[in-house]
Amino acid sequence: MDAVTRLLSDLVAIPSVNPMGRVMSGPGVLEAGMTEYLAGYFQSLGVEYARVPIAPGRSNIMAWYHSNSSDFTVLFDAHQDTVPVDGMIIEPFEPKVEGGKLFGRGSCDIKGGMAAMLLAFARLVKQRPSGSASVVMACTVDEEFTHIGSSKLAETPEIADLAIVAEPTKLDIVDRHKGSIRWKIRANGTACHSSTPQLGDNAIYRMGRILGVLAEHACHLAGSTPDPVLGPPSLSVGRIEGGQSVNVVPDWCEVEIDRRVIPGEQSSDARNWVESDLRQKLGSNDFKSLEFLSPWVDMPPLSGEGRLTSTIIDALKSSIDVATGHQATVIGVPYGTDGGPLSAVGLPTIVFGPGDIAQAHTKDEWVELDQVRLAVEAYYQMVCTLGSLPARTKTPRRT
Repeated sequence: MDAVTRLLSDLVAIPSVNPMGRVMSGPGVLEAGMTEYLAGYFQSLGVEYARVPIAPGRSNIMAWYHSNSSDFTVLFDAHQDTVPVDGMIIEPFEPKVEGGKLFGRGSCDIKGGMAAMLLAFARLVKQRPSGSASVVMACTVDEEFTHIGSSKLAETPEIADLAIVAEPTKLDIVDRHKGSIRWKIRANGTACHSSTPQLGDNAIYRMGRILGVLAEHACHLAGSTPDPVLGPPSLSVGRIEGGQSVNVVPDWCEVEIDRRVIPGEQSSDARNWVESDLRQKLGSNDFKSLEFLSPWVDMPPLSGEGRLTSTIIDALKSSIDVATGHQATVIGVPYGTDGGPLSAVGLPTIVFGPGDIAQAHTKDEWVELDQVRLAVEAYYQMVCTLGSLPARTKTPRRT
């Protein structure tokens, strides 16, 4: 078993499931086991590392490789968590290799990319190539739900000159993606016995009228001015819940909204626009019954405009070509990443990694091992090439 297969198998075998708002407990829930493994990995390399507490039982873990000959610093970011395993048709935490692919939860999103970053980091530490940039390796928590790990990391954008976020991009460079804001709208009514429904006020019926307005709003967004790469913004109602029992007229009903934000939009404006539309199109009684709950996700979009110079992009493309023979394309993607919070505070950020997003979160998740191997070389070559560039800021680095 080669180093890539061995390390990726270790990572997949450690459950690090994000409950994503559900009540879950027990071994393998949250990232503690993964954090412990990573601490041992960095300790074995003899490098400086630190845990950064984020929430109870959840810590980012960071490690440092210090170049002796460059002021440029690269941030490697890979998240520790995975989505849950509902509906999987393979054993999620028993990595299996077949046909050049490694199967298991998180293999594609994003433990394949994490393994590649870790091996590139280890090679830098051991070989200390002349002229390489320095590296801060950050393994963050809660990427799959509320991005609290990357939001904490974004509080110190001066730690690096460029962030490279591991996600499955098929070894292309992503410099642009949508953001998202997610919140609940609650309709209130009056409960009564279902045998006399005229004595109550059915909140589910009321929500039906609200959903009609939201559907119209979504259609309007689909026809609005698009981002030239990502297309238009979007809105989707993903969950609905309400009532106590079938024999009780429901006095509440809630929907969960996912609003995708394109570069140039403000998430607060997007949310206010929905509220304004409902105010205009609903009857006064329906609107007065509504509660707009605080968002639990507010993730900025990623846009490289004004931050990623052509010099950096050219250096990255050249590195990938040298390392892999793949002529990388600069693309945009509709999904969100840790890159959103990092870019929002002014840190130049790209997303790059092995695997195809089409395999992420699937019932038989897998990643091609050859792509992971190529990603190791690409990450290593990027750091070596970027070391020749001037630092973005003179803010003192951690030493």
